[in-house]
Amino acid sequence: MGRETLALGWAVAATLMLQALAMAEHSPRTPHSKASVFADLSAQELKAVQSFLWSRKELRLEPSRASTIAKNSVFLLEMLLPKKQQVLKFLDNGQRRPVREARAVVFFGAQEHPNITEFAVGPLPQPYYLRELPPRPGHRASWASRPISSVEYVLLNHALQEATKPLHQFFLDTTGFSFHNCQLRCLTFTDVAPRGLASGERRTWFILQRYVEGYFLHPTGLELLVDHSSTNAQDWTVEQVWYNGKFYQSPEELARKYKNGEVDVVVLEDPLPKGKGAESMKDPPLFSSYKPRGDFPSPITGHGPRLVQPQGPGYKLEGNTVLYGGWSFSFRLRSSTGLQVLNVHFGGERIAYEVSVQEAVALYGGHTPAGMQTKYIDVGWGLGTVTHELAPGIDCPDIATFLDALHYYDADDPIRYPRALCLFEMPTGVPLRRHFNSNFDSGFNFYAGLKGQVLVLRTTSTVYNYDYIWDFIFYPNGVMEAKMHATGYVHATFYTPEGLRHGTRLHTHLIGNMHTHLVHYRVDLDVAGTKNSFQTLRMKLENITNPWSPTHHLVQPTLEQTRYPRERQAAFHFRRTLPKYLLFTSPKKNPWGHKRSYRLQIHSMADQVLPPGWQEERAVTWAR
Repeated sequence: MGRETLALGWAVAATLMLQALAMAEHSPRTPHSKASVFADLSAQELKAVQSFLWSRKELRLEPSRASTIAKNSVFLLEMLLPKKQQVLKFLDNGQRRPVREARAVVFFGAQEHPNITEFAVGPLPQPYYLRELPPRPGHRASWASRPISSVEYVLLNHALQEATKPLHQFFLDTTGFSFHNCQLRCLTFTDVAPRGLASGERRTWFILQRYVEGYFLHPTGLELLVDHSSTNAQDWTVEQVWYNGKFYQSPEELARKYKNGEVDVVVLEDPLPKGKGAESMKDPPLFSSYKPRGDFPSPITGHGPRLVQPQGPGYKLEGNTVLYGGWSFSFRLRSSTGLQVLNVHFGGERIAYEVSVQEAVALYGGHTPAGMQTKYIDVGWGLGTVTHELAPGIDCPDIATFLDALHYYDADDPIRYPRALCLFEMPTGVPLRRHFNSNFDSGFNFYAGLKGQVLVLRTTSTVYNYDYIWDFIFYPNGVMEAKMHATGYVHATFYTPEGLRHGTRLHTHLIGNMHTHLVHYRVDLDVAGTKNSFQTLRMKLENITNPWSPTHHLVQPTLEQTRYPRERQAAFHFRRTLPKYLLFTSPKKNPWGHKRSYRLQIHSMADQVLPPGWQEERAVTWAR
């Protein structure tokens, strides 16, 4: 079956539910030596690819950290997953192992027409060739749409400091903070995307904030539009300024009108009491701090319950392969998109070739320019690479197995991220199944129950203010669940009365903007083979004559089955009620004559935010 793409909403959970397992002869699990075909690149492989690319003089590469945009540099290196057909022939038929290759994304900024080019580099571990990976027709990424590198952020910070020099006194008077000689009272910024109103633009709105703990919740009321499309940072310009509901043509105009008393000024309260650069022990913590404050009527004391494993973990980890009860699967943490599970088996049979995170977007509304412009597409912000260290006992249980990750992203060497993933078993708190068989005389004939416990593979992505927690959950009855938890800080803008149409007032000068999170998963099921089809079941009521009392009628439910021979027919649009049962079905039947199937169950409160075909919506057509 071809790879299916599914759009799932905020607090999403895509649950693959087992309908029937055949009593067929089971194939053996994939050995660790073969599962390495799915493994991320090692540090040695990444360095080998890096060295090979630098040996190709025609690329004219420079370090990523060189302080200019006008350079050719390697932005991303990651494993290039071989074609599915080649992998299955290798895994199932013992044919030749697919060639191991890396995907390299190179920014060519040191030429007349800058561009982004992707290459396949191989064979690993000793590469000697590269070939260009052609984009899909009509989908070549423009130079202006590239992710912002760390060097570009440094240059932007400098550009903002220079451009806002006329506002130095204005900042001190209204915020108590500044960009110059600020020490512990500095300003910072958050940038939003998309960066412009048309393809080819690179014009970004910046929200200026006070740099304290939780600075996302401390906007100053000032936003600036900067054109940074040129590869020469000296050519970057501030095109517009917005302050407290009004637009100005430049920082100089705002400074002049402020001096003349023509600006509706909002003086912000000092977030650092008594003029200190840090909170004292007696001062209450900032409202934006994660420090606990306040008291409950019934205080929660102690550390709470903890998991223990008296007999050790119930799973085995062999390289990038996990064995757990009837489950076996491989995994990788792809730098560009995030967590993937591959070659998923249950009961000795493959049920999915790939289930993986592909994208996360957040679409906002607001009254400020930045608020109304914000439509984040998080792969462009390094979704798979911002997998920072997980805290034992908080992010994952203390008993979890923690795993490091390697990323080569906007860097000049592979960077190790400690404890980027964790693997653990936990009770669900609800029995998997149970029955108390009463004798209806204050006793019972028998009781039977099975503990509810699951295996969880987890990582996180901290994309600026948001922390996404990604879980793949494996149940002992053949159910697999993909779940995302959104936490962190809200993306907020400066309070204006008009802003209440687009959000909720969270603090004196703060609006929490309304927004929608959408998550894109790839789900490629192989249920009892690769020749799967898609069908739906729904309940339909029928009104019939009662066969044992013909003078009466009865209404009862029946099953209505619909087959979808074409993939586009199975692409259900938002605002259309989904059938209750979405089934991926094999032509093979179980002993009772039913076709073997897995059910896809979607839990989502998402709705369509942008009309089909509207500007930015064309970048997230999977969300239709």
